[in-house]
Amino acid sequence: MRKLDYAELNQVAVELRDFLIQALSRTGGHLAAGLGVVELTVALHYVFNTPHDRLVWDVGHQAYPHKILTGRRELMHTLRQRDGISGFPRRAESEYDTFGTGHSSTSISAALGMAIAARQEGQNRKCIAVIGDGALSGGMSFEALNHAGSIRDLDLIVILNDNDMSISPPVGAVSHYLTRVLSSRFYNKVRSKGRRVLNHVPPIRELADRWEEHMKGMVLPGTLWEELGFNYIGPIDGHDLPVVVETLYNMRSMSGPRFLHVVTQKGKGYGFAEEEPVTYHGVTPFDPLTGELDKSKPVRTFTHVFGDWLCDAAASDNRLHAITPAMREGSGLVRFSEEYPDRYHDVGIAEQHAVTLAAGMACEGLKPVVAIYSTFMQRAYDQMIHDVDLQNLDVTYAVDRAGQVGADGATHAGMFDLSYCRTLPNMVVMTPADEAECRLMLQTAWEYAGPAMVRYPRGGGPGVSEAETLETIEIGKAEERRKGEGVALLAFGTMLPVALELGDELGATVINMRFVKPLDEALLADVAASHRLIVTLEENMVQGGAGSAVAEYLNTLPQCIELLQLGLPDRYIEHGTQQEQLKDAGLEREQLLPLIRQRLDMIG
Repeated sequence: MRKLDYAELNQVAVELRDFLIQALSRTGGHLAAGLGVVELTVALHYVFNTPHDRLVWDVGHQAYPHKILTGRRELMHTLRQRDGISGFPRRAESEYDTFGTGHSSTSISAALGMAIAARQEGQNRKCIAVIGDGALSGGMSFEALNHAGSIRDLDLIVILNDNDMSISPPVGAVSHYLTRVLSSRFYNKVRSKGRRVLNHVPPIRELADRWEEHMKGMVLPGTLWEELGFNYIGPIDGHDLPVVVETLYNMRSMSGPRFLHVVTQKGKGYGFAEEEPVTYHGVTPFDPLTGELDKSKPVRTFTHVFGDWLCDAAASDNRLHAITPAMREGSGLVRFSEEYPDRYHDVGIAEQHAVTLAAGMACEGLKPVVAIYSTFMQRAYDQMIHDVDLQNLDVTYAVDRAGQVGADGATHAGMFDLSYCRTLPNMVVMTPADEAECRLMLQTAWEYAGPAMVRYPRGGGPGVSEAETLETIEIGKAEERRKGEGVALLAFGTMLPVALELGDELGATVINMRFVKPLDEALLADVAASHRLIVTLEENMVQGGAGSAVAEYLNTLPQCIELLQLGLPDRYIEHGTQQEQLKDAGLEREQLLPLIRQRLDMIG
């Protein structure tokens, strides 16, 4: 592409956008974000010497055009499919993917680390971080900006992809002119020489700095970034390819930390996505002519169960407040946000703040519910420990996307929550096996006067209708679903259906454990006394998970009982369908049965 004439780049952008729409119409994936950065992506790879120059994408939803331009065009039909290319930048996939992503607000820190390494190695290398306005709300981004701005001799460029607004009047000819001036070699040469001269006259230097700051502040919204130590450029129209290219060329020759503000539109160039960027953020296969999404038969999901329970519970008690870190749609909070706007709090991509905000509410007698994905809750673990659990505050965690999540792959899998949450002294941890149980557990968690968590999977369950009442279950009480002998299968959450199938095959006892913490110790003691083998089944890492909790209790009993812990293996499960991922993890019935029989043969 760099061999093309400058004037041919617009055609590249047109063809790239069209290819992206056609490719994702067949595979599905993250569409709107990628469409919004087509011109920016073309410009970045045209101006900079990638992969020698390091290009770091934040989150990675917008990285499909980057993948297409860097040798993976012919693989796009495998996107997010088993053994295909990832939906996010991945170092093992391409040398152009300089940093693996999936979670937000990491790009500036990573690019800064690369810039420091380049400086030490004496490499003439540009390090560029591309971050969206949503990801910039994450506190980690500002930590990185604060650090980067204090290091003056780094070759670092931060690009803010601002797609939360349309191109407004200030982003017009005058603004473009000012941007070109402020990024030009002449301006920066004069600025640099002037600073060297004025260093010998401190009062005048201070006056000049103030004048420059105020003049730029009057015409550009860059004062904050300048205060952090960056040379701010922008805002510019991110769809005006010549302007983007020219600005990047100018910034390439500058030194020190630079900050470019680019304004783009999500879904740019595809009318349906422009009008409904949220709907077309992540899409199933669709008709590119009509925009109609491929909709399978509607399934009542655990997320739907949570959303309905939340509204019902809020109607019964005005102390209930709901908190989400920028996942209103995904967490099932749309209805609640409309019916109870004063009790709905979207804190942006700020998981740590979400948890401590809930802690503060709980201190004052409110009963907050934090709706969060398992993979994102990892970011708030310190706050869960120190701000909530240590003070034994009344906070409920509704943890969605537990276990395997399908096409998003390892970055979004909820693999660890049982392991790290059950270690907290005051925490109650519940795992529903079906929709009805999920509602009961949510109400139980909410009424419990302390920290409590209900973790449930992506998608639907076995289809057990839930009651409309706000009932609870006894904390720490499991239930026997099948009476057998010899083998006892202890199923946690989503593993109950396969446990029941195995129970029929083996003539085994099947227990729906319900609680990871506290365990039903009385039932466990009875089971241990009357069976040869106990098998634990969970969609969580074996290490430290629910099975480990059972092992710890069994170790306190006087008799010895054989224990087999089955769950997710000690590795990351790559993208595919959820069923393919479970098969990869060895958690299908046909895979589990021989393992159990083998253990029975071993103990005689």
